[in-house]
Order: sequence, then C-alpha cells, then structure tokens
Amino acid sequence: MQRSRFLLFVILAALATVVFLLLDGCAGEGKVKSEGGTLSSFPVIDEAFDVIKEKGVYPVDKDLLVEGALRGMADVIGDPYSTYLSKDEAAAHRESLAGERIGIGAEITRSNGKYIIVAPVKGSPAEKAGLQPYDEIVRIDGKRLEGDSLGDVVQRIRGKKGTTVSMTIFRPDLDKHIELSVVRDSIPVKTVSTEIIEERGQKIGYISITMFGNESRQEWLDATNKLIKGGAQSLIIDVRGNPGGYLHTVGGIVGSLVQKDTVFAYMEDAAGTLEPLATENSEKFPYDEKLKKMPVVLLQDKGSASASEVMSAALKDLKRGYIIGATSFGKGTVQETMELTNGGEMKLSTHKWLTPKKKWIHGNGVKEDLEVVQNDLFSEHIRLVTETYMEGDYHEDIAYAQKLLTGLSYSVARTDGFFDESTTRAVETFLGEAKVAEGSTMDRLFFATLKDKAEKFRNDRKNDDQLKMAIGYIHNKVNER
Repeated sequence: MQRSRFLLFVILAALATVVFLLLDGCAGEGKVKSEGGTLSSFPVIDEAFDVIKEKGVYPVDKDLLVEGALRGMADVIGDPYSTYLSKDEAAAHRESLAGERIGIGAEITRSNGKYIIVAPVKGSPAEKAGLQPYDEIVRIDGKRLEGDSLGDVVQRIRGKKGTTVSMTIFRPDLDKHIELSVVRDSIPVKTVSTEIIEERGQKIGYISITMFGNESRQEWLDATNKLIKGGAQSLIIDVRGNPGGYLHTVGGIVGSLVQKDTVFAYMEDAAGTLEPLATENSEKFPYDEKLKKMPVVLLQDKGSASASEVMSAALKDLKRGYIIGATSFGKGTVQETMELTNGGEMKLSTHKWLTPKKKWIHGNGVKEDLEVVQNDLFSEHIRLVTETYMEGDYHEDIAYAQKLLTGLSYSVARTDGFFDESTTRAVETFLGEAKVAEGSTMDRLFFATLKDKAEKFRNDRKNDDQLKMAIGYIHNKVNER
C-alpha cells in the first residue's frame, strides 16, 4: 500500500454501517477459496461472502460486497475520521484539496428534489455557456436525473478537460426549457484571499484562509508579499469556517511567522512516542522576514477545525498571535491515507497531534483569548430556495427564512418552520422595505431577495463584530510598539 502525506480534515458526512469484516493477507491463517478463489485469510469472511452470493434473495455484485466490508472495517473503529473511500470518493477527496478542479464551474444545490444552479463562477465555462442562477437541471447528456443524489449529479457533470457535457435546463423566468452545451475546463481553487484594511491611519493586512490545500503555501506567499508591498503593518488571519487540510501546508505557513527550527506541534503515535514538528526555511517559499515581526491576530470560530487548530494553537502557545472569536471545533487526530488495490483508499487515524505545550485539544478545541459573540446570520448556510409558502405552512425552508429574518432584525416569534402571523408580518415588512413586491408570501422572489440581503449583511465589515474587535485590538497593539 502506498502511503500519502499526513492529512487533517473534518469529515462532514457519515458513511453507512456494514456488519461484516474483510481482512487481506494476514500471516498464519489458512486461506479459504470463495467462488473459485480466495478473498481473505479468515474462513468466516469467505463463508459469509458465499452465503450472500449463493442464497441471498437480493443479487449483489461481488465488488459491492467487498466495498461494504471495507466500509464496515472503518466504521467499526468508532472514529468518525477513519473511513474507507471508494475509487471515485478518493478522487473527489483529493480534488477537494487540489489547486484546481476540472468541471464547469457552477455551484449546484438540491431543493425539494430539484437540482438548481446557485451561481456560475465568474469567467467559468458555465457562465460562458449561459447558465444562470435558478436554472433547474432536468437532463444531463440526454438522461433525466430521476433517483440521482446530489453527488451523482456532480459526478455526471464532471469529466475530462476539453470534453463537452450537454444539459437541458428549465429557466423559470422564461417558463421554458433550454438546451446548453458546456465544455469542461480547469477551475482554479483559491484558498487564500487578502486585502489591506486602512483604519485610523494604519494599514492592516487581512488574510482569509478557507482551507490548507496543495497550493495554499504559494497563495500565502503571494498574499503576504502583496500586503507587505502595500505597506501593511500587522496581520489579521481569518480561519473561521476553515475545516483543515494538509499538515505540511499549515506548518509552512506557521513557519513564515516564527523563527526557523521552532516546534509548532508534536505528533504522538499509538505507542505514545512523541515527534516534534519544527519549522524550516524553504527556498521554494522565500517569505519576507518582516512577517516574523508583525503583530498577529487570528480569527476563529467553532467551524475552525483540524489544521486550523494546529495553526491557532501554535500561535497561542508560542505567544505569537492573539486569538479572537470562539473556541474551535476540537479535532486532535491525524489521518494517513493508504491506497488499496481496488483503487480506493483507507483513511485512518494514526496519530494524535499536540500543541507546542504538549496539550491535546481533541474534544475541547483551542480556547480563544477574547470571546466575541457573532450575529447568528454569520453561521447560517445561505442557500437558494425555489418553492412557495404561505401562512399556515410548515417546512424547513420556512425555518431557514425565519432565521435569516431574525438575523436581519425583523421580529419573528418562532424559527421552527411554522408560518405563523408574526412571520406573515415580518415577510410583509421585509418585502415592503426591499421595494420588490407587496404581500406576505414566501416565493422565489422573496427568497432571492432575502439571500441577497443576508449576503450583503455578512459582507459589510461593520456587521462583523469579531473582525471589528480584531481591528481594534491590533490597532492598539501597533500603537504600543
């Protein structure tokens, strides 16, 4: 089996549990043939395989049985971060951390059984082909989507660079179906974004890291060089909602902020042996030495996990940065991915990681230095809704709208999804103030306007209490120097 680099990443989806196990090639056990061949070194596994294949009333492909056994082995560990990935799942997982993806460049969501385009990426093949928000995907390459999951739809749209995918979409605004062809291409995945915030005569460098992927170190290098060239005197690093990524990536980024050979974390194996992880200089990433002297604030929340926590814990323990926001997620294990002969991968927790002070944050998280409670609107997933609701209805889409209305300071008595009188009044007031329609119905126009208002609220810096506190803190820190 081929071992990959250490990977820290939060798994957000649970896998189905299978009740029998499969082991391959354990010395000392007599091998038993199954269907003319040997599956494993454990007789009971081959017996179960044969029973299912020969006597089961439901036909099952033998490869699916093996896949089920592999999932079962991972599930029985009881560790949400140890999991089996099929060949397709492994490819998608690697792609999620790669510097680019091959596709059409559009966000797709599932809404009441329909697959809707949320938005095409600017300059993407999807935008060039004419895909628009609220377009409903009806057919892909001439085949309907009946019974397909969101993952199935995404897989059908993906393909090799330069190939074409044909799509039949229904456009509500025109009330008709449209045939489109989109040529798949490389879609850059940017994980680091930056800007200079000018506040009371100071220039503060703001850097957001959404994930620690393959190209994040280079992006961090480009971003910090740009900030220093622009006159930044300090740094605010934002890892809110960052689920993790590669350990070597976060190590390289931390290394740009501290001295060479500084221990930024420890690895602990199953035997309890500790291995210090130290920063090092790299000719490939010639970071500006000014970074090591800049005041640093790190913004985190409960969605900051894994590799994000390695970074925040290092900055905190080394007294290199001040943590503002909320306590982080609390994932203190490290996974290795091992390639299997069927093209899949076994992702297994093989180590704990400890902070520079040898603390294990698993289940507890990295505690912030200064807690700042954020408007709930910042933690709500802003999505697209296409259905229509009115007073007396009950649905999770209504609960979603009630939460957004509450976050936007509209008075709603409940947020459980029941469309009551207070919700009616809030919808009427919202639509009237937005000057888009009259009435109290939650329809496509209402949800589109609500989505736009919520996104504008979150993008307005004056509403981001955690960022405002970080700016105030670092402003005073620079003045103290």
